[in-house]
This record gives sequence, structure tokens and C-alpha cells, in this order.
Amino acid sequence: MTLRIAGGLAALICAATYLFGFAMLVTVLAPLGFGSDEIDVAAVVAFIAERPGVLIAWNTLIYVVNALALAVLVVALCRQIASSRPDAAALTGAIGLIWATLVLGAGMIANVAVERTHALAADPAAAASLWQTLHAVELGLGGGNEIAGGAWILAVSLAGIASGLLGRVTAGIGAISGFAGLVTILPPLGETAGAVFGLGAIAWFVAVGIVLLRGGRTTFVKGVSA
Repeated sequence: MTLRIAGGLAALICAATYLFGFAMLVTVLAPLGFGSDEIDVAAVVAFIAERPGVLIAWNTLIYVVNALALAVLVVALCRQIASSRPDAAALTGAIGLIWATLVLGAGMIANVAVERTHALAADPAAAASLWQTLHAVELGLGGGNEIAGGAWILAVSLAGIASGLLGRVTAGIGAISGFAGLVTILPPLGETAGAVFGLGAIAWFVAVGIVLLRGGRTTFVKGVSA
């Protein structure tokens, strides 16, 4: 398997983890307040006491699996862009690996939070305090903002047009998603911008995955790369 093919598969895996995350968010986790600014900490602690494996699985897929696939995609795209834009490749590679590291770190923190909270199930007050603290760290690393991800997707989209790797449609999706990710730094717009970033990122990952799997140039995907 070539790095380009591996990158294409990694992009589709990233899209799949986002889809799984959204599905879990709007079904199982929405009643707990996940995805909003009004999360019910007591309800989360009670949920962890009964079903810790659900959150472990969610965190592992949306963070850990996503981060590992993202690292492969970053390197693959960097290699493709480098053939014509070496400076842009270096920049996008650095930003992308920073994002992958932050996502992986957020996932590790999130899973530790579930494990330690479950261990304190007999003391709900202590469990709530611990989970709330670790969750804040998780959000700071990337679970509560998409600045690093927005910067990377935006940078890759622009570099993709300059290098001939991506077409206008794919780059346009990336630009919108990337800009929305940067806007998550603004608290009043964070929730809406995060949703736009996530949905846009799914489409962008799929489009980039198709480009890489079908040859890595805009001519291969007429609809996606027009």
C-alpha cells in the first residue's frame, strides 16, 4: 500500500469517526447536555457509573482513532503537496501534526476522566468535581474548540489549489469548514461554528479521500474537484 492510498483511507476513517461522533451525540449523549454549554455533570457521573464503556468507546473513536488516522493523512497530503509547493507542505505538515497531537491528548484525558470518575462512583460529589476538572482540560486541548483543525483544513485547502491537488469545490468546502473552526474561539458563536466545522469537515475528508484514492490530482474527481 502506498502512502497516498493510506492517506485516502485515513481521510475516510476521519470522516467515519466524525459521523459516529455526531450520531452518538444526538442520540445517546444529548440528554446529558453534551454538545452544549449546559452539560449536566451529575447526570454524566450517573451515566458513567452505569455505562462507562459507552463513553470510553466514544472517546476512543472520536479522539484516538481519529488522531491516528489524521496523522497518516497529514503526512500523505504533505508528501503530495511537496512535489510542487515544498514550503506549503512543510507548513501544513507542522499544523496538521500539532492538531493530531492535541486530538490524541484530548482523547487520553477524556478516557482517564471516565475511568477515574467511575472509580469514585461511591462518592458522586467527588466524582463530579474530578470529571468536571478533567473535562475542562479535554475541552482546552481541542474538544471545546477547533482552532488547530480549522487552521489545518484551511491551509491544506489553499495549498491544495496552488499545488493542483484539490479543486475549487473541495477547497471551498475546506475554506468554509476551516474558517468555522477558527471562529470557535468566540464563545457566543462557538457552538454553531463547531457544528459547521464538523459537518464541513466530514464532506471535506470524504472529498480528499476520493482524490487521494483515485490518483491525487484534481482531474480524477470531476464532481469533487471542479
